[in-house]
Amino acid sequence: MSETPTTVAEPPRSFSLGLGLTNACNLACTFCYRDPSRVDQLGPDQVRAVLARLPVRSVNLGTGENGMHPQFPALLELLRREPVKLTITSNGHTIAVIDDAQVRAFADVEFSIDYPTRAEQDAQRGEGNWDLVMEQAARCRRLGIGVTFIAVMMRTNFDRLHEIAAIAARFDAPLRINVYQAVRTDAFALTYEEYWAGFARLFAETDAIAIGEPLVRAFAGLPARRGGCGAGTVRVTPRGTVQPCVYWGGPGQGLEDLLQAGAAIVETEPFVSARSLPEPCRGCVHEAACHGGCAGRRRLMDRLDAVDPYCPVVRGENPRLAVTMAASRDLPKLESACTTIVQARP
Repeated sequence: MSETPTTVAEPPRSFSLGLGLTNACNLACTFCYRDPSRVDQLGPDQVRAVLARLPVRSVNLGTGENGMHPQFPALLELLRREPVKLTITSNGHTIAVIDDAQVRAFADVEFSIDYPTRAEQDAQRGEGNWDLVMEQAARCRRLGIGVTFIAVMMRTNFDRLHEIAAIAARFDAPLRINVYQAVRTDAFALTYEEYWAGFARLFAETDAIAIGEPLVRAFAGLPARRGGCGAGTVRVTPRGTVQPCVYWGGPGQGLEDLLQAGAAIVETEPFVSARSLPEPCRGCVHEAACHGGCAGRRRLMDRLDAVDPYCPVVRGENPRLAVTMAASRDLPKLESACTTIVQARP
């Protein structure tokens, strides 16, 4: 196995920090990556320690439904005092249970929507979830808070994401898309054909603000990106472990490793592995832009030294994605993950 990365830029001065304050959630979505077998949570002292040791430019609260943390008001107050852009990913519950002043702590609120109709969304996430998201997204906009919708591209929705982008546009919101990763089950995993058909349909109907998914970026003809997983992002889980990627397999490093290393955490083995280039990819014309595809996906498949399963080159194919780029937006998660952000066309 080759885990030696190609030459990469020096670690950035500051990081995009993903904090999972808790993995508790009021929903039980079958495609979720969180571990529902136990409840874990970070305490205020742990959060303070991380912020004291790691230079951070933005913080996103994710993993579970953070408002279910029993100390969430105190943690939110702690975070809003920091000189960082604070965002949250929510199914709507957390925003609904906090007051307007607390909502204003966030620079952007991400709402999870995976289907373009009330019936489909509620069937997957629970009755009333669609209306809750729409109500809270409208509330955020009334308060002047930015809104982003986030969807997981998976087998059940891969060709309909442009419909969700159209719904997001009602709130002047972009749509952020992550490809489904089989952390707990592969039941929702895309086939090779669905992966490429999904992105082709998406870009035929929307304009792209940012493309982080490595293979997609390469075959859209975009240059290599800086930062990203393994270099510019750090994830701290509710169990007090550290990962280079939210989907990174294994138990993760102990929080003490981060507190000892600080910004040098990116030179530890998991982060170096996340930047690794598989040996079969060396010399590929797409090496710089793709860099082996998604390392988190390869790691989950226990194939870190292999090419991304969605790679067309090894199949003798060369798809070309026609992409229309939109004006960039000031979104804290532009460089935080292998994510793609689009907006509906007028």
